[in-house]
Amino acid sequence: ICLPASCCVWLCKAQTEFKRVAEENVTLPCHHRLGLLEQGSLDIEWLLHISETVQKAVITYSGGRVYDDLNEEQKGRVSFTSNFLAGDASLQIISLQSSDAGKYICKVKNAGQYEWARITLKVVEKPSKPKCWLEGEMLEGKELSLQCRSASGTAPISYRWQRISEEDERAEHLPPNSRVNISNPGQVLLKNLTQMSTGLYRCVATNEAGQESCALQVTVQHAQNISMIAGAVCGVVVGLSLLLLVVRLTIRRKEKKRYEEEEAPNEIREDAEAPKAHLVKPSSSSSGSRSSRSGSSSTRSTANSASRSQRTLSTEATPHLTPPQYSQRQPDRKEQEPKKVDYSQLVKVAAPAVMVPAQSRAFQTV
Repeated sequence: ICLPASCCVWLCKAQTEFKRVAEENVTLPCHHRLGLLEQGSLDIEWLLHISETVQKAVITYSGGRVYDDLNEEQKGRVSFTSNFLAGDASLQIISLQSSDAGKYICKVKNAGQYEWARITLKVVEKPSKPKCWLEGEMLEGKELSLQCRSASGTAPISYRWQRISEEDERAEHLPPNSRVNISNPGQVLLKNLTQMSTGLYRCVATNEAGQESCALQVTVQHAQNISMIAGAVCGVVVGLSLLLLVVRLTIRRKEKKRYEEEEAPNEIREDAEAPKAHLVKPSSSSSGSRSSRSGSSSTRSTANSASRSQRTLSTEATPHLTPPQYSQRQPDRKEQEPKKVDYSQLVKVAAPAVMVPAQSRAFQTV
């Protein structure tokens, strides 16, 4: 009888280890036989040991009631799996997190008797999606470094670079000129790049919980092509700059011309005297003035020529009256009537008699 009892105690005290992946569910076993003694005095308690001195309650049963909201981080994710009164007080945890890892203790007490179980739970987290990037120039003859790193995940995490076939997306070996950094497996160095180095490269991050991957496209270019592309880009930039300059100069020229046209009338109004208004009657003022001036000029030229050719002839002086020019001052810009001219006074101050040839006189008589 003592041997089976000691074996049962040893099995109850034995420590069991469980390993699960994050976001999965787990059931931690705890079986007892104390429920048959007294139903009202049965107590069940699950504890989580974070360290040697720190522990917190996960779920308890006491006084006929279950308390499953003792731990804020595990609230709503822990429960008893089955009929814990009949002897199965196993603990179920859903949606495992890394904070759920630790040592769990199940304690069952009833009528002065105790049973317990110790379980170690390990939660492993698969690598997060790694980040891939390039370092270096993708030119023939240059060196290019492929980098890969996962931000989170349960260590150890291994990295493996592959070259992907473009036809069937099959994983292939890296080019012969590639070298893997032993101290940092997430880094691969491609030396002396050639056109054969062009392709799609994939990095796979793996640990015991799973794997994630990322990819990079490598396109090796000729140095001559790079210079041609750079020259073309520079030419386009220079051409656009010249075009913008021409457009800007044209706009400025038009603005300057429009400004000069708008300022020209203002300059005339400021510098010149105010124009005098001419009182013009239809076909009288302007035409009479012009005819009088032309008549006077022709008469004087005729008189001079006659005096030189025929000094001995005497004729009657024929005075030519020129209508006076009226003052055109108009202070109030109102129409003023012309003054009456006394032609008797004008006869007295007329020019001396002019000798006119007989022929002119004859024409005058007729």
